[in-house]
Amino acid sequence: MRYSPLMVQPMRDDLTRIGFTELMTPEEVDAAVGVREGTLLVVVNSVCGCAAGKARPGVALALQHHARPDRLATVFAGMEIEATERARSHFEGYPPSSPQIALFKDGRLVRMLQRQDIEGREAAEIAADLRGAFDDYCRPAAGP
Repeated sequence: MRYSPLMVQPMRDDLTRIGFTELMTPEEVDAAVGVREGTLLVVVNSVCGCAAGKARPGVALALQHHARPDRLATVFAGMEIEATERARSHFEGYPPSSPQIALFKDGRLVRMLQRQDIEGREAAEIAADLRGAFDDYCRPAAGP
């Protein structure tokens, strides 16, 4: 059963207003992950408290860093079920988790934060983990 679209819209907006593209179908997921050049951050969004209080704010903080992914995409667990399943199929070696934050470089998964990496931590700690991955795999963002 899917969640009420009215209920999840503010949760979607947390990511889309900072530049994330929503992937609504398995085909959109494959197209995004299939780009074999550059970096892609994929967030499996969720209605859970750790997504609201930790994952989404942590991602927003991390994206203020000098190095950041080239592209940002999100799927919503419990809403776009097929798109979420397809995204998770690209997270080889990791079981499904909500939320999840995956970083791809040149089409290859290079970093993953699972729910257990998010729960019990502050947004700033999650942002620090992501900034470290951005430093390792991403280019500095273009200036204004």
